[in-house]
Amino acid sequence: MPLSEHEQRMLEQMERALYAEDPKFATALEGSGLRTYTRRRVYQAVAGIVVGIALLMTGVIIPNVLWVSVVGFLVMLGCTVLVVTGWRKAPKPGEQPVSGSAGSSAHGRNRQRRSMMTRIEERWQRRRDEQGQ
Repeated sequence: MPLSEHEQRMLEQMERALYAEDPKFATALEGSGLRTYTRRRVYQAVAGIVVGIALLMTGVIIPNVLWVSVVGFLVMLGCTVLVVTGWRKAPKPGEQPVSGSAGSSAHGRNRQRRSMMTRIEERWQRRRDEQGQ
């Protein structure tokens, strides 16, 4: 069911207000951070797998150096595990990639985000009340 013209205007107005109030958060909602994060993780893993294959082949070619093949296999296995776990832990659309210091700063961001959403909801309710009366 398509939105009415009034609903489309209200949605556009909310989007403009969101961009004006918090452009960084609005940009994160576009999902570009997810693509960048996932693409970077995949490139790193592919590079690690190529290095692992090179080590594996080096250990096979050079006689009496079996440990190099084992290291190559472990590197490939580790990169595969990183891809699988990185894909599961990839941020959802609208979230920022999790950095190393996710303790107190994440709590502060959640509190700011919640308060911003509360303000948007309050504004939306006020506008609905003003139009209804």
